[in-house]
Amino acid sequence: MSKLFDMTLFLSGVLTGSKSTKLRHLRQAKIMQAVLQQRWQSDNPWSWQRKHIRWFIVYYLRNKSPSTKYYYRLTALLIWRRVKGQTNEKDF
Repeated sequence: MSKLFDMTLFLSGVLTGSKSTKLRHLRQAKIMQAVLQQRWQSDNPWSWQRKHIRWFIVYYLRNKSPSTKYYYRLTALLIWRRVKGQTNEKDF
């Protein structure tokens, strides 16, 4: 049995801001992880492709408000930043 990918540990290096902001990003990242795991059987961000993230934002969130989509885009950018190994704002 394989262990579930730890999104909290994965994002710990790039999360900044208030505690509520960090918790929101973690919650949204875990939702993205669960949905993409169910749809494409890829549970970690290194196996995600742009089409996966685009599908999530365009189709999965299609009935959500623009502000919800915006916050999920921010979370997706944090995940991308972590995958690319960038840790500070000026490198992004």
